[in-house]
Amino acid sequence: MRRLLPLLALAVLVAGCAAVYHVPALRELLFPRESQGEPAGPGSQEPDAPPETPDQPPEEPAEPEAPSWEAEARALLADMTVEEKVGQLFFVRCPEEAGAEKAAQYHLGGYILFGRDFRDSAGSWLTEDQVTETIAGYQAAAREDTGIPLLIGVDEEGGTVVRASANPNLFPHRCLSPQDLYAQGGMEAVLSDAAAKNATLLQLGINVNFAPVADVSTDPGDFIYDRAFGQDAQATADYVAAVVEAMGETGIGTVLKHFPGYGNNVDTHTGVAVDQRPYETFLDADFLPFSAGIAAGADSVLVSHNIVTAMDGALPASLSPEVHRIAREELGFAGVLLTDDLAMDAVRSYAEDGSVAVLAVLAGNDMIVTTDFEEQIPLVVQAVEDGTIPESQIDQSVLRVLTWKHQLGLI
Repeated sequence: MRRLLPLLALAVLVAGCAAVYHVPALRELLFPRESQGEPAGPGSQEPDAPPETPDQPPEEPAEPEAPSWEAEARALLADMTVEEKVGQLFFVRCPEEAGAEKAAQYHLGGYILFGRDFRDSAGSWLTEDQVTETIAGYQAAAREDTGIPLLIGVDEEGGTVVRASANPNLFPHRCLSPQDLYAQGGMEAVLSDAAAKNATLLQLGINVNFAPVADVSTDPGDFIYDRAFGQDAQATADYVAAVVEAMGETGIGTVLKHFPGYGNNVDTHTGVAVDQRPYETFLDADFLPFSAGIAAGADSVLVSHNIVTAMDGALPASLSPEVHRIAREELGFAGVLLTDDLAMDAVRSYAEDGSVAVLAVLAGNDMIVTTDFEEQIPLVVQAVEDGTIPESQIDQSVLRVLTWKHQLGLI
């Protein structure tokens, strides 16, 4: 071995030091201590061993994230039949009899209560307990059916249009109109009324108030004047935004009406109203309160039956795809669009086979307000099944309805 060392040293000089480290045999012979993991030279030390640490308890697994509302809504939708989906699109007048049974039978999206729903069969006013128990019965039937609660709505505008507050067992007096409230105490009185009135409705089990009226009317001769704020477009816009915010703080659902603005038109409960005002009038005035209400967080917009020639000269607004396009694209509304009552004379004649609700869905409405839901729902189901209405459109509307219910804390 000693005789080999000079030869190996000579080899190192010839090949260069770098080569040694690429030849294991040479490296072991020349640097045995380094090859065995020992310090390579004087002053070198073994690296310190890592300090011992006490045993640590295993980390708890992270809590799984709760599914997003969108995922939850789509899961609900995936489990629904066509009949259940279509039923969710109907926000209907509460029937006089068998309300709970029909809510389940037709998988309804909601009930609207009218004056008669606050009286018993003999015409006497119901007590608060009777009202809450009746509504609870409707909700129990809906939950047992689909697991999805109902929207329970009422027109409690104040003034000429009141339902619940006409019942002295529920309210100390009939709610005043916005104009009367403003005359008595300005916006403070208006907002105080909105908070108190809608809190009472919620206690009864009513989760949607079909208010505020967003129509601009300054002429006492207009049909809509008594129900409107009665001031110009900007003042009406300020009023609508403030009331929507006040209602939202109570937790009740809001409905802006009557898009695209009622103007000075006649009563569509009894006939057709044709609005021939130029489009600029809507841009400069009628749209302002709706835009303000949407920006303030309004949940839904109710579309009137007026024929607005500047937008669609052939169809009532409630049946017009163009009017609904304007609401979505030009006003940027992403919530629930719903019709005025399809049982009104102004729209009945537009469907030869009676399926006016089919036309309303095709126009872009997410919810149908009507009295004759037992006739209309099967026609819409048939239209989905035969491809007249794309099921994807129904799905989109149902998701908006479910989202509204989620925002109100029902789901």
